[in-house]
Amino acid sequence: MEGTLLALQRYPGLSVLFFSLVFRVVHRLLRCLPAPKAVQLDEVRRWKWRNLCVSLVHALLTGPWAVTCVCLWPETLNNVHSFYTPVSYLLICVSSGYFVQDTGDILFSGHAKGSWEFLLHHFLVLWCFLYSLYTQRNVAGMVISLVVEINSVTLHTRLLLKLAGAQSSQLYHTNKLLNLFTYVTFRLGAQFYVTWYLLNNYSWLDHSNYFLLTVLLLNTMILIYFYRLLRADFFPRRKLHLEQNGTLSSCSSTFLND
Repeated sequence: MEGTLLALQRYPGLSVLFFSLVFRVVHRLLRCLPAPKAVQLDEVRRWKWRNLCVSLVHALLTGPWAVTCVCLWPETLNNVHSFYTPVSYLLICVSSGYFVQDTGDILFSGHAKGSWEFLLHHFLVLWCFLYSLYTQRNVAGMVISLVVEINSVTLHTRLLLKLAGAQSSQLYHTNKLLNLFTYVTFRLGAQFYVTWYLLNNYSWLDHSNYFLLTVLLLNTMILIYFYRLLRADFFPRRKLHLEQNGTLSSCSSTFLND
């Protein structure tokens, strides 16, 4: 494992590129799987379905991985600035590869305008991850931030079920409650811990002003999305929009984004 770590540290850019290609292969393989009929009728929905499936694979891989790192090496929580292991460093390489791949997928598929929130999020995350990979600093902080991927599992599942038109199913209802629990516990909890650590150690951390600005921007996005999530799943609007085919549904942009 030490040899792998040395190779990753020597060529972090190539390591990230390699894992981005791995996730691109995953993207291609997932296209072979059948999609629900509701998804196949629209090109935007087909792209969104494939994109979310890759994101779900990333969340299933990196969420438990990050939690395992924190549990096995508790120093991750206390020495955010300088502590890391080969396993945690590899985690950041893998996750960075996913974000590079997903950014490219959004840009080159022509969906940048409608996905600007995700592009902003990916830019903020990537600069932090790449900084950590090249300097070997704050790797533990990046690992803690990836604990949010536990929530991403239920978050992406929720959106996939909505795309499939399964909002009235028992699975959607169960996932809705589980998503709320994981959002508060893992996403808000991990993000607020990182924020607290930055504020508490602001005076001596390297580039603390840039990291604090990034975290505050991410916090704002997370809280806005939490509000939208609560509004959509627990306090839905009664007003529905009539589509051209005569069926009642929420407007497409809200459907895909909420």
